[in-house]
Amino acid sequence: MSIKISLSKKSINKSSSNLILFVNDNFKINNLKKALNSSEFSYIDDLLKSSDLKKNFLVFELSSKKKVVLISIKNNFKISDIENLGAEFFGTVNYGKNCEYFLNTDTINSKFGNFISHFLHGLKLKSYEFKKYKTKKENRVISIYLYGNKNKPSVKNQIKFKALEEGTFYARDLVSEPGNILHPDEYAKRLISLKKDGIKINIFDKKKLKKLGMNALLGVGMGSIRGSYLVTMEWNGAKKDSRPLAFVGKGVTFDTGGYSLKPARFMEDMTYDMAGSAAVVGLMKSLALRKAKINAVGVVGLVENMVSGVAQRPGDIVKSYSGKTIEVLNTDAEGRLVLADAITYTEKKFKPKFIIDLATLTGAIIVCLGSEYAGLFSNDDNLSKQILKAGEQVEEKLWRMPLHKNYDKLMNSKNADVQNINYVGGAGSTTAAQFLQRFIINKTPWAHLDIAGMAFSKYGGALNSGGATGFGVRLLNQLIEENYEK
Repeated sequence: MSIKISLSKKSINKSSSNLILFVNDNFKINNLKKALNSSEFSYIDDLLKSSDLKKNFLVFELSSKKKVVLISIKNNFKISDIENLGAEFFGTVNYGKNCEYFLNTDTINSKFGNFISHFLHGLKLKSYEFKKYKTKKENRVISIYLYGNKNKPSVKNQIKFKALEEGTFYARDLVSEPGNILHPDEYAKRLISLKKDGIKINIFDKKKLKKLGMNALLGVGMGSIRGSYLVTMEWNGAKKDSRPLAFVGKGVTFDTGGYSLKPARFMEDMTYDMAGSAAVVGLMKSLALRKAKINAVGVVGLVENMVSGVAQRPGDIVKSYSGKTIEVLNTDAEGRLVLADAITYTEKKFKPKFIIDLATLTGAIIVCLGSEYAGLFSNDDNLSKQILKAGEQVEEKLWRMPLHKNYDKLMNSKNADVQNINYVGGAGSTTAAQFLQRFIINKTPWAHLDIAGMAFSKYGGALNSGGATGFGVRLLNQLIEENYEK
């Protein structure tokens, strides 16, 4: 499925062109007299008297060749409501092999000057499919031509939303790839392609990581025949002396749990245990494509957590990049080991304004918040407020969870500086975040987003049709755009 949206002046065939027209929340159609001929207007006006006006869409078949879609614009719409409306509209047009629609922008009466951009953005996000490995290809195309003199998307908005869509789709593509294809070696190789977008890429392989002392990250990948990597991505769109914003992602391309082996029914979905890293990569791509006027760095740790004769064992002790020692009591609590080294390196190397990490870190956050909210943990109230607001605006919602020094008692080790799991029980997501906080060495503002319940949707959501969601790309772009970009 592909969606083609054009601002070209393709001629409308009055007898056979499908029309998309907008009306108010009561389906009053006085504003449509210029868009329809008198007989069509009278016909629709008569049908509306017996129609369900509580719906957002009404479709009228005017002939075997022509239909008119009326879309109701409700009062007090939020931006997320407009995008959801576009996504819902996709369900209306998503049938048939190929179809064309002419969208009349003059019929839009909304306080949002960029209404149509958000509407089409929602439609395109909902249309995403991952069918790369289907042997039978379906080349369906929905073409939407915009016509009218008002409410057309500006060039700036076209660039912005296209960049957001490409970044989100890139993240979804990465998460959707199976583990036998997107292993750490392949993942690192693919990130080199971001150079063409103007992003500076540095790849640290096992040899370089060992020299740096990133033994926490390396320990996770010991059981795999694949490599382990730390990849940094730098976008410089502001002054050279401007401190960057930093984003860190967990990239466990497949997670067996190691010797703390997962049950089979929990292991089959572990190809998406790298969704945090995918969000960071998608964000960096979006920022580069829209030439964002900020400096940003993305850092991802790429490993595969497997079982073998040389894999890390429960009870092993490793020395992290920070110098702190970690007792690995459970090899399935591996993501925090990857992030520990990546966070400290990011803070030390780039000295950023803040660090935000994203990870499918704990099943406990799903028990707590389900698939409606991601968990937010932070050492900074202002950063937390900014992230929460951005999440509400793009409907990638978060709920702030507690951090407290008393939780440290549950993570203190008798044999090392810290242990990687709380065996007393309870507070699984909080103790994981408390663990990560220990690797913020210089009190940098930091937030941890546990996206385990949000990265993948088996049943689909408002802006996705099931599968990888790309959660985090639009959220963090909104955070940047509203608070840090001038």
